[in-house]
Amino acid sequence: MKRSGVFFISLAVLCMTLAIWTEASISVPAAGDWPYWRGPAADGMAVGDAPLKWTDTQNVKWKTEIPGRGHSSPVIWGDRIFLTTAVKIGVADEPAKPPQPDAKPNPLISPGPQVEHQFDVLCLDRKTGKILWQRTATRAVPHEGYHGTYGSFASNSPVTDGKYLYAFFGSRGMYCYDLEGKLIWKKDFGVQMKMRMSFGEGMGPVISGNRLFLVFDYEGDSFMVALDKTTGKEIWRVNREEKSNWAAPLVVEYGGKKQVVVSAVNKVRSYDFESGKLIWECGGLGSNTIPHPVRQDDLVFVMSGHRDPKLMAIRLGREGDLTGTDAVVWSQTRGNSYTPSPVLHDNKLYVLTDNGMVSCYNARTGEPYYHQVRLPKSYSFKSSPVGANGRLYLASENEDVLVLRMGEKFEVLATNTMPDQMFIATPAIYGGEIFLRSQNLLYCIGQK
Repeated sequence: MKRSGVFFISLAVLCMTLAIWTEASISVPAAGDWPYWRGPAADGMAVGDAPLKWTDTQNVKWKTEIPGRGHSSPVIWGDRIFLTTAVKIGVADEPAKPPQPDAKPNPLISPGPQVEHQFDVLCLDRKTGKILWQRTATRAVPHEGYHGTYGSFASNSPVTDGKYLYAFFGSRGMYCYDLEGKLIWKKDFGVQMKMRMSFGEGMGPVISGNRLFLVFDYEGDSFMVALDKTTGKEIWRVNREEKSNWAAPLVVEYGGKKQVVVSAVNKVRSYDFESGKLIWECGGLGSNTIPHPVRQDDLVFVMSGHRDPKLMAIRLGREGDLTGTDAVVWSQTRGNSYTPSPVLHDNKLYVLTDNGMVSCYNARTGEPYYHQVRLPKSYSFKSSPVGANGRLYLASENEDVLVLRMGEKFEVLATNTMPDQMFIATPAIYGGEIFLRSQNLLYCIGQK
């Protein structure tokens, strides 16, 4: 009887352990999956290799036309690719009065009035590029426009945990689908965000454990929410003293507890994962914060590159206001990125500026291995760099995707030209292939 009891207890423990492991494995990417626009570890690095050389005809496994306009980056789980787009379905009303003869259009802002769009989520077959399903999350007339060149109504990149896909359209709401395209839940926050200079929305959702985090920083009553990712139920909400901000949060674990770090103009702030309570804050970044934070060991790296640019390495483990304290281990004011997020790998922090200068820092000390090195010709960048197998991939606005050697010395390994293509979305890497989203096409590049 005793031995039988021990057997059944052991069996029960084993079954419980397997159940817990199975539940946990849903949220753990397999080797090579690209579930988030900054890669599996949110540092810009891929698992495995990626191609070195290609053209628009050589080593292109497939290309698929994507309807509408969207600058969200693709995410990948297994043999499925997910992305979002906004498709114009309405017709603009006639202007109330003719424009003045001397009126000059603002090239930064998409012209109005706005028309009705359908906000779509797409799933593609990774091997063939075939669109497997396309779902319309909602239809709406946007309340304001976006940056005429770099913006879109679908710039918030989706995220997946391998069971569900989460597509965030900002003012148009949050939508959760299973991987077959079935809508699981949706949530409208009743917010119409007014962004600085109508540059448009573009902050993607972040998942960790059973939580989904969304930040609404705009020219109004800004806030951040934590949702139950399985139901959409709001767990906590915190008000934020911030204005327009495009830097997505980063979840880190330190000292056995999770916290959520958010870069912003007034202060970088870190909130308790469970309660939303403020743990620490640190001033110093400039306006229009866009780059995503990255983390190595006890350091978090945050950056801004517009007015009053700043790159800071902030030490974890402190509480309260860290502004001006030794918690800021090192900082840099030159050569910072305005838009592209950095890549962090092997104690090296790689920074790409919008006008095509590259820097590589010792992540712990801030000493540059090289600093503000210009690429071979004039380039512009909005896409963030990504890394794989010792190579750094830079997708430009100017037809070229450059490949640099990662390490202490600057070296261009390849320049891959895609005529007439402009890249704003960040590439994704999976299984030795790189996926490039241009203005209206998605490419799969790999050795044939």
